[in-house]
Amino acid sequence: MIIVLFGAPGVGKGTVAEILCRRYGIPHVSTGDILRTHIAKKTEAGEKIREFVDAGFLVPDEIVTEVVRDRVGKTDCAKGFLLDGFPRTVEQARELDKIAAERGEKIHVFNIDVPEDVIVRRLCARRICPKCGAIYNLEFRPPKKDMLCDCCGAALAHRHDDRDEIIKVRLREYGKMTKPVLDYYGKKGMAAHASGLYSEEVINKIVGVLEKK
Repeated sequence: MIIVLFGAPGVGKGTVAEILCRRYGIPHVSTGDILRTHIAKKTEAGEKIREFVDAGFLVPDEIVTEVVRDRVGKTDCAKGFLLDGFPRTVEQARELDKIAAERGEKIHVFNIDVPEDVIVRRLCARRICPKCGAIYNLEFRPPKKDMLCDCCGAALAHRHDDRDEIIKVRLREYGKMTKPVLDYYGKKGMAAHASGLYSEEVINKIVGVLEKK
């Protein structure tokens, strides 16, 4: 199967992806991770990606599709995969349709819905370890010691963009960007909405839809 997850920052998409991948034995394919890996390894694609990123431009559809196609062609994706961050445009969605057709697999699209006020509260409470990258939340996953990382003991940081006014701007931009793609899948009857305040609720709804199909 091919699972595509949509969800604004703060909806718990990472947790949902982790559980689904473990349940179905498929890898979590994050476009952001793929692009960063290519940049770090200084591949041919990575050098092109760096040019656009450094200039503040979006990476073109053809480059993103190329690196995603390469990644999902790996052995660990033989049984399927979960996509996070792709497709971001209608053109990328059409390319994913081609990939699925070539593989003889179906695409299952899920959009995770969480009320905006909950998202803002969650992100404002998020703290990150600048040393090892561990993520905490002061509301539901606080560190054992006040503001210190459980893994390495470093002082936790509050990201600049995890603040009320910036979060609301990010949510508006995310909505504008993803609406055309969700509309594309909605018209084809391929998009399902999984609403829930907690990951367990969302997981149960997604699994329910997948098992019916």
